Amino acid sequence: MHETEVKGILSAQNGINIYRGCTHGCIYCDSRSKCYQMNHDFEDIEVKVNAPEVLEKALRRKRKKCMIITGAMSDPYIHLEEKLENTRKCIELIYSYGFGLAIQTKSTRILRDLDLLKKINENTKCVIQMTLTTYDEDLCKIIEPNVSTTRERFEVLKIMRDNGIPTVVWLSPILPFINDTEENIRGILDYCVEAKVHGIICFGIGLTLREGNREYFYKKLDEHFPGMKARYIERYKYAYNVNSPNNHKLMSIIKRTCKHHGILHDIEECFNYLHEFTERNEYEQLILPGLDKLELSIKNDAIRPLSK
Repeated sequence: MHETEVKGILSAQNGINIYRGCTHGCIYCDSRSKCYQMNHDFEDIEVKVNAPEVLEKALRRKRKKCMIITGAMSDPYIHLEEKLENTRKCIELIYSYGFGLAIQTKSTRILRDLDLLKKINENTKCVIQMTLTTYDEDLCKIIEPNVSTTRERFEVLKIMRDNGIPTVVWLSPILPFINDTEENIRGILDYCVEAKVHGIICFGIGLTLREGNREYFYKKLDEHFPGMKARYIERYKYAYNVNSPNNHKLMSIIKRTCKHHGILHDIEECFNYLHEFTERNEYEQLILPGLDKLELSIKNDAIRPLSK
């Protein structure tokens, strides 16, 4: 790891990345792509030591409350978080300033901060996003080697369910000729249904490859799936979108399952949900301390104590 100080941390879309780089070792990770101009080794984590301080300044300046999004480029619960606790410090600020949170991870380390996540969800809205790609635990350990297994992430989803915290699953990426099977997709969907996830985000059955992550991905194919690299090159050449031949069939299964169980699956609707800030119920805001035991009635959009 190495440390750096940043001048800003909150993007125009209210996203933050507390770290830069990752140690999960997922063989398909797009964040390795050269277009992101990372000038250090991907596993040499850049720690933004003043992230909480800079975030607090940004939250103070905001005139309107919103959802704060984290985890898009670097998992906020990499192993260093256990010691540094920068993610927890940022979540504490998000809670104390009354903002909402949508946080994405593949790690059970998020359970350490369950107390804060519950508090945010009680006041505004907290959404936990979890990536699931591979139902088979042995395969999961190959393509996502240094992170919680799919089964462990499923347990996190159930804990969030039991604590009333909504969840969204990223069912992506799915690797052609490796885990693009009906058995794999149905296994993941069964997890989602049991965990009562609010939404599933799936851009299609496949992955994206570009300079930087393509080379790493092909190197790992040679290590773990002999002959697969040649198969990819023959079929896809150097395409950015690498779509599975089973895309139509598997996407149909996903859509039917989501519709049957009332799971949000339209991409735009899912993103709108993640970015939609929700205040606590109006009646909760109007109840004064000491009046919480009074019986209340709502009439003509007004709240008043019941007459005795």
